[in-house]
Amino acid sequence: MAFLKFEDIDKSFGENHVISKFNLEVEKGKFLVLLGPSGCGKSTLLRMIAGLEKIDNGKVLLENNLLNDLLPSKRQIAMVFQSYALYPHMSVFENISFGLKSEKIPKNEIENKVIEAAKILKIEELLDRRPKELSGGQRQRVAIGRAITRNPKLFLFDEPLSNLDAALRSEMRVEISKLHKKLKSNIVYVTHDQIEAMTLADKIVIMNKGKIEQFGAPDDIYNNPNNIFVAEFIGSPKMNIFKVESKDIINKNTFKLFNNEIKFENINFNNGLYVGIRPEDISLENKSEFEVKICVDLIENLGSEKIVYSQLNNTEIRIKSTKNIKEKDITIYFPKNKLYLFDNDKNRLKT
Repeated sequence: MAFLKFEDIDKSFGENHVISKFNLEVEKGKFLVLLGPSGCGKSTLLRMIAGLEKIDNGKVLLENNLLNDLLPSKRQIAMVFQSYALYPHMSVFENISFGLKSEKIPKNEIENKVIEAAKILKIEELLDRRPKELSGGQRQRVAIGRAITRNPKLFLFDEPLSNLDAALRSEMRVEISKLHKKLKSNIVYVTHDQIEAMTLADKIVIMNKGKIEQFGAPDDIYNNPNNIFVAEFIGSPKMNIFKVESKDIINKNTFKLFNNEIKFENINFNNGLYVGIRPEDISLENKSEFEVKICVDLIENLGSEKIVYSQLNNTEIRIKSTKNIKEKDITIYFPKNKLYLFDNDKNRLKT
């Protein structure tokens, strides 16, 4: 039995159709990330789980219990917002305990729950402070602490790290991952940041225009994207994609790319073809099946890595390398076994 289940979910705002026939099953104890560009429907889906948005059609079930018509307070769900949503006039202790007081839980039990949450999140020394006296990372810990104390069946996180700087985001990713392992609870986490998705998730749902493009484990999605949208969305820098015109398709399994003839067995090309290769799979040193000469436009220095930018047939190409490059004209090498092929509809061809 699925722990969390979506059945044919539809949602519209007027003429704008946001979610279309969304179906998904999530196992117990999993960290699920909803990943996609702005406007793809991921936050709307999260709010429907929480009961903050009405579901037009379909069902959301938690442990086989229908959530559609339940009040948010009855769903046994805790939500952590992007904006922290802390009460400025209350101390950290009062903010964390606010929901428990509303449920009329005994005072000593409230105190124990707050202290336990504070220990988990390493904010014991902050309990007497007000939100204005806290950093962004500390405020987010308080918001998470408020969710923990309610002992929910399901945690919902709506882009909780987007207001933090890069160093704090990295630190909080680690903290949230540790928290999931400690609590062994289900988390549904919304983000447009693929690094957060790859580092936190057990399973990722890649969404686009209210629909699922791909669902699976992070490594599987990275190594086996279903289509060009997924291939370009996962990976930094994004995958290089080159269009092969009909005139460059020699026969059903051979094509020409940058004056190199490439053959694949047991595959059949139609009228058009796209070829993809990840920036880290292009080599500047190891000679392979075919080579291409390029003129370097820009080198982005990231310290241990360099991102090289150039143009091939009016298409930008990105190469990730650890090599220090001083020449303007260089030769790059494409290993055949690192190429991804996509058909004219931009869906993946299995090689």
